[in-house]
Amino acid sequence: MSPHPTRDELEARLHYPLGQALPEPGHAIEVAPGIKWIRMVLPFALDHINLWLLRDRLDGREGWTVVDTCIARDESRAQWEAVFAHELEGLPVLRVIVTHMHPDHIGLAHWLCQRWSTPDHTCHLWISATDYYLARIGIQGPTGFGGESAAAFFRAHGLTDARSLEQIGARSSYYPSLVPSVPPGFRRLLDGMALVIGDRTWRCIAGYGHAPEHMALACDELRVLISGDMVLPRISTNVSVYDSEPESDPLHLFLTSLERYLPLPPETLVLPSHGRPFTGLHERIRQLQVHHAQHLEETLAACRERPLSAFELIPVLFKRPLDLHQTTFAMGESVAHLHRLWFDGRLRRERGADGVWRFG
Repeated sequence: MSPHPTRDELEARLHYPLGQALPEPGHAIEVAPGIKWIRMVLPFALDHINLWLLRDRLDGREGWTVVDTCIARDESRAQWEAVFAHELEGLPVLRVIVTHMHPDHIGLAHWLCQRWSTPDHTCHLWISATDYYLARIGIQGPTGFGGESAAAFFRAHGLTDARSLEQIGARSSYYPSLVPSVPPGFRRLLDGMALVIGDRTWRCIAGYGHAPEHMALACDELRVLISGDMVLPRISTNVSVYDSEPESDPLHLFLTSLERYLPLPPETLVLPSHGRPFTGLHERIRQLQVHHAQHLEETLAACRERPLSAFELIPVLFKRPLDLHQTTFAMGESVAHLHRLWFDGRLRRERGADGVWRFG
């Protein structure tokens, strides 16, 4: 057997209780008592997101809690309207929970909260404070994420192609194009917080490294984990360094966060944001730990041959061709692996006369 199993071989070690079943557009599949699975289209290489409806009772009202929202675009709103018509059983949406501030998760939160607020009931957004306030920064257009600051960051890590840097510099409105607004107020989710949804208690589990303060939700009674982006069944979660925190160590934060899910039962049904619901949580965590350990060893070996920038490291860690959008994610991950080794004292870094950081 190969020392590096393929993605298909790793995935075969997990179990998918629903087989190949996927929700039809505008409809849902019940995955556990009181939990419905919605799947919406995304116009990216990662072409879908899973959203969840949880049967709820709030302030004496019967209804539903929504977990995550999709990006803001007309197609997504139309899909939601179909869900409202077919899946709510005549009941309202009472609140919106967002696992983290990335656009595919929070993009339509404001629209949903407005859509379902009434004079006698406000449909609140529930989210960690860190992610809420960073989303507020992100929607500020030219002062938000991307733009010249991101271009300078990528340039300092070895991306020198002028056209690519120009395109990155012009992306100052990328976040607000997908998240045009967020609700003016929110309810805060905290690590360890017990959240009563309907007749069941869900526990918030904070995770770091992928988003500023990601919140997964675990229900001990149902043995269900809504994992958001922290644990995905087929792809590895993006763990990147960004220009806003250029000397961070997100890989350490992510790997430490994964350990927070190990106390959950082995038979836990994991409801991820991408891919299909699965069991095998402990196996998947082990796979992710091994994956990053291998990437760290490959990074260390390559940098010991000669000092490398993050851009030069990309073909070591990513074997497939990448477009510019994918390259920016790959660079962020490359910096994350370099920084983990740098923080651990296994690599040193120096900035060359060309202004590029290299690690060796």
